[in-house]
Amino acid sequence: MSKLKKQLSYISVPSQIINSLSSSSLQSLLVSPKKPSKSSFSRNSYKNPRFWFLTLFLVGLFGMLKLGFNLDPPIPFSPYPCFTTSPRDSFASNEQQNGQKDEILKGFNESQALVSKGFEDSEESEFWKQPDGMGYRPCLHFSREYRKYSNAIVKDRRKYLLVVVSGGMNQQRNQIVDAVVIARILGAALVVPILQVNVIWGDESEFSDIFDLEHFKSVLANDVRIVSSLPSTHLMTRPVEEKRTPLHVSPQWIRARYLRRLNREGVLLLRGLDSRLSKDLPSDLQKLRCKVAFHALRFAPPILQLGNKLAERMRNKGPYLSLHLRMEKDVWVRTGCLPGPEYDEMISNERKQRPELLTARSNMTYHERKLAGLCPLNAVEVTRLLKALGAPKIARIYWAGGEPLGGKEALLPLITEFPHLYNKEDLALPGELEPFANKASLMAAIDYIVSENSDVFMPSHGGNMGHAIQGVCRAHEVYNPKQKTNAALFPKLFPP
Repeated sequence: MSKLKKQLSYISVPSQIINSLSSSSLQSLLVSPKKPSKSSFSRNSYKNPRFWFLTLFLVGLFGMLKLGFNLDPPIPFSPYPCFTTSPRDSFASNEQQNGQKDEILKGFNESQALVSKGFEDSEESEFWKQPDGMGYRPCLHFSREYRKYSNAIVKDRRKYLLVVVSGGMNQQRNQIVDAVVIARILGAALVVPILQVNVIWGDESEFSDIFDLEHFKSVLANDVRIVSSLPSTHLMTRPVEEKRTPLHVSPQWIRARYLRRLNREGVLLLRGLDSRLSKDLPSDLQKLRCKVAFHALRFAPPILQLGNKLAERMRNKGPYLSLHLRMEKDVWVRTGCLPGPEYDEMISNERKQRPELLTARSNMTYHERKLAGLCPLNAVEVTRLLKALGAPKIARIYWAGGEPLGGKEALLPLITEFPHLYNKEDLALPGELEPFANKASLMAAIDYIVSENSDVFMPSHGGNMGHAIQGVCRAHEVYNPKQKTNAALFPKLFPP
């Protein structure tokens, strides 16, 4: 047998107790005392304070150790509680253990499902979350000086402004807005703008077919006098015609260029007002621009009625996103961009045959335009952008715009990821769109109304409609508590 080694046992004692002991008392603990003789143990030992102190220490130490081993830990590190029953009761049968495991797994799965649902709800609520408006509010309170001259301007019967506006519906809107402001600058009455027949769509709609003419006149009654036609006194007058107004001209340039001739002849005819008036105008004129765009230019009742119906059908099942797709054939031709290998050659040939349609920078190649962000997004790119923005797969999407090049097959990448995709043809009942057939401007007006009522708006290409929708969020913010996600993108029209 091997020799048994002497084992040592250790007891940990708190340092507070060690420090409270005197050196002699501590020494008495470390060194084993000699056995006292029977004769030396007398009643005087009970009077020794060291004896009582040591006894008290040992009793307290023993009690602390006993309590420490019996107490359960206050925070268990295991999901299962400590066993306190007898060995016979402490172990369940295999059946009971399996049942407990099943219940634990079931509870875990339920909690995971709740967590996943919570994340989905959080993402969806974040996507549909509306901005706070950054403190911007409509500010259509004109200055005293502006109001002072208004009475003389609306009573003037000598000067009249004729304008011919071109382009699509949203482009025409912008030109009408600028026409009102130019009339105010010149102190002239504005004849209801003439809408030029669109060379691409062949739309012959007039002002009153698209907009509510009487509402237009009444809203602007204190700013500019609107007349339906020239008075008889000016019918035989040969108007001063200006075909090429420079881009972004100031009010001072307009007065210097036209006012003397207008006072002499009485009638001024302007064409092609797109982007001719400066965007940096004095405060009162900028407010007038907003008043025309977002208050005076209301759509005609038939268009407004159908547009609101379609918007209500989209909203019946919750919030919806409006997507302005620019994938029509004419858009690819005008922008100098290419839709994809299948149609690239056709678009290039069309552009060569009709170079006047190219409105983009002709000195840039397609790849340069693409890299500069001047090309519309196709269906694949729009899908990627929506997913990156966190749009839920179940999101209801209204797509505005004309028939894409390639038909609905061109939208398959978008429909695959977001199956709840609708346009006006999908939402309208049989016969509802017949009065507006073959009238691109009226169809665009319906798209505008549904997009204006959406919770989120996203254009696939920068353009007039996108700018107008962004601005309308500001214009109606004080009247409509529902704001749009894109509202923060258009602060310039409405300073705080």
